[in-house]
Amino acid sequence: MLFIDTHTHIDGEEFREDLEQVIQRAKESGAECLLVPGINMESVDTISEVCRRYPGYCHGMIGLHPEDVKADYAEVIEKMKKRMGQLTFKPVAIGEVGLDFYWSREYEQEQLDAFERQVAWSVEAGLPLMIHCRKAQNEMVKIMRRYEGRLHGGVFHCFTGNEHEAQELLQFKGFALGIGGVLTFKKSNLPQTLPAAVPLTRVVLETDAPYMAPVPHRGERNESSFIPHIIEKMAEAYQVTPDEVARITTDNAKSIFHI
Repeated sequence: MLFIDTHTHIDGEEFREDLEQVIQRAKESGAECLLVPGINMESVDTISEVCRRYPGYCHGMIGLHPEDVKADYAEVIEKMKKRMGQLTFKPVAIGEVGLDFYWSREYEQEQLDAFERQVAWSVEAGLPLMIHCRKAQNEMVKIMRRYEGRLHGGVFHCFTGNEHEAQELLQFKGFALGIGGVLTFKKSNLPQTLPAAVPLTRVVLETDAPYMAPVPHRGERNESSFIPHIIEKMAEAYQVTPDEVARITTDNAKSIFHI
């Protein structure tokens, strides 16, 4: 059973001491490859190093995470765009970008502008988007609709919403919902929401490692080798085999990210 982890921060300091072992466990568990999102200017270098160490296995992205948007966001994005042609890896997406008003709206206008700039960047670059959205779906959808018909697909990362929210997001052609460890949580509504509103052909698997490890590893550092637990829960929800979940979601990821 092969799968793709479409969202893992494997370049983070949390994996610095045992990265080789984490990668080995991922391979042994069936991970065909790992996709590594960018979050800020510093991550351009850490992702470059991970992709250099594991060519063809780790695939990087570039982007400014909404929680990293500060007053200098426009300058940072321009620096990232200039780095595009100098990267030692070929980005598979612009991301992780988006909006996050969960903790604060201090930089609300800056986040809105930064997100739109990066959506436009993805259109120009012909790359999909890896989108982070928390407590801001209305604002995100409004911006994306301005570019509808020109977008190159992507993933709405860490989806945890209801049927209505899922249906609204899936109106964007070429986009899938990223589903991770939350699916396995006791109070999660996803086991009911997903089969009711989301075709399996519009789902990709992710960890968001080192965060949000699935049951029975909840509370531990997350890693790609835990994805089989997500697959098992998803197979139960959709009433299909784990192999079918793995096959379909892997095909979805390959189609979106051209890997």
